[in-house]
Amino acid sequence: MSAKLPSAPKHNSYDVIIVGGAMYGAAVSWWLTKIGFDGRVLVVERDPNYEFASTSHTNSCIRQQYSQEINVKISQYGAEFIKSFREEIGDPEAPALALQSFGYMYLASTPAFADALRAAHAVQSAMGAATEHMSRKQIAAAYPFYNLEDILVGNHNLVDEGYFDGGTMFDWFRRAGRANGIEYIANEVTGMTVDDAKVQSIHLESGEKIACGKVVNASGPRAALTAQMAGIRLPVEPRKRFTFIFAAEKPLSQDLPLTIDPSGVHMRTDGRYYMAGCPPYQDPAAPFDDFTMDHSIWEDKVWPAIAHRIPQFEAIKLINSWAGHYAYNTFDQNAIVGPHPEITNFHFVNGFSGHGLQQAPAIGRGMAEYLAYGEYRSMDLTPFAFERIANNASLLEKAVI
Repeated sequence: MSAKLPSAPKHNSYDVIIVGGAMYGAAVSWWLTKIGFDGRVLVVERDPNYEFASTSHTNSCIRQQYSQEINVKISQYGAEFIKSFREEIGDPEAPALALQSFGYMYLASTPAFADALRAAHAVQSAMGAATEHMSRKQIAAAYPFYNLEDILVGNHNLVDEGYFDGGTMFDWFRRAGRANGIEYIANEVTGMTVDDAKVQSIHLESGEKIACGKVVNASGPRAALTAQMAGIRLPVEPRKRFTFIFAAEKPLSQDLPLTIDPSGVHMRTDGRYYMAGCPPYQDPAAPFDDFTMDHSIWEDKVWPAIAHRIPQFEAIKLINSWAGHYAYNTFDQNAIVGPHPEITNFHFVNGFSGHGLQQAPAIGRGMAEYLAYGEYRSMDLTPFAFERIANNASLLEKAVI
């Protein structure tokens, strides 16, 4: 719990209680107001400064290059939402968000991954995405700074793929939601009373027991802890990811696409600097409160990968670095969305495995619709239902960075 003293809720019962007030707590609650839900909504956030929230450590990018159709569709919706953000929020003070479409570039060095890129390209093209499946010669013509001696093919899309200001989007979801009556408190949910196959109340660190109509698990990497309070096992765990900001002695004369290198390192343009990231050498579940940097990662893994792929970047200087957590779904690396099949008033927006920020507009809306109407109206999110886990029916997303 944050050092800030817990704040008490205004009421002793709510129609919807959302556990977690970062991107998904903010998105779902704001969408509830947007669609006209007239119930009482409480958002409980244990880290009100968002110091350790995944939302605060995000690289804030969006792409359509996924292996599952539904993820392509969700990001297409997200791109349109970002580009019309001020109109969507409905406040003339809201900023216009830009989508800097420098694109993602997936590079394949093995026949197996080349085949996977061809299959993904077919899925994306069928959904109307502008992804190009490129030969080594085509990549070299478009981006002559790459060293491609070990590369066979690549996938690239310059339409609605790149960076947007996710921090501002989150801030306005939260600000607009509060202006429309959403109640946020700095507190921690420590338990739940479950009876008659429903969560009857939540227990707060400050001692209150609050009755609830519906509960939404928006706890990010801590989602399994929240689910456990309702007696539910959720295959979501924190996975550590490192981010590095660096300057180049010889900057490129064009944008660097978000390049997913076969080494496991990714790199991209970041204003006047460049950004790179990667997982640790091994990728186990991380302790919930472990955000320490491993500085050897930069020297031993990231810098050599960057210098190999872009020889012009042999002389670079590290400017900043941080560690954050993915809310990693160990079952199939896809979102878990909607109600639990047995504890029917317990709802999930969990397990996004690194692509949660870009999916927040669509999934925030879908979850709000389900809470308000008992069904999805704008986009069918049932493929993400919890039942697939119980039935061992994987919806595997292969394009996880």
